[in-house]
Amino acid sequence: MQLLVEFFSNYGYFAVLFVLIICGFGVPIPEDITLVSGGIIAGLGYANPHIMLIVSMLGVLIGDSTMYWLGRIYGVKILRFRPLRRILKPKTMRAVREKFDRYGNRVLFVARFLPGLRAPIYMVAGITHRISYVRFVLLDFAAAIISVPIWVYLGYHGAHNLDWIKEQISKGQTGIYILLGLLALYLAFHYFRKKRNNN
Repeated sequence: MQLLVEFFSNYGYFAVLFVLIICGFGVPIPEDITLVSGGIIAGLGYANPHIMLIVSMLGVLIGDSTMYWLGRIYGVKILRFRPLRRILKPKTMRAVREKFDRYGNRVLFVARFLPGLRAPIYMVAGITHRISYVRFVLLDFAAAIISVPIWVYLGYHGAHNLDWIKEQISKGQTGIYILLGLLALYLAFHYFRKKRNNN
């Protein structure tokens, strides 16, 4: 996080935008740490926190949209590109398609909170043409407007206490995983009950 804070302090909004876009490509830089670091430089006086939020939202949506359009334009041919083949392995692609078949577009909303699976899910959404781009952006925005402000303003309000921020990040990540676990249990319960009623 310290490296990101220094980088963002030197290059400002464009640096935050750039890093968030490449995060969308599955580059192993944690998106939440990037957002918090953007908030920290705002808290230290290098940027305006509200503009930082807008820039962060743009970076997130552009990065996610890029993965969607790569899948939509090139289809399965995208797998010929070796770096993307590491993100979208055949096994991962089958699993994501199965989730789409079972849960529909709700998968896209949940994907925003799943580091590592986000990029493959967005790319498969494009490859399969299961969802229009407008609907994709609306679902992505609905999820991002929940998570992005939390991380940016967390960094802003804790800019002078990095230990506190690290503790809150850990708590926040744990909370997100608990909520996702509860959501998965609810969806599984709903799915099996519906299946039983149909039989």
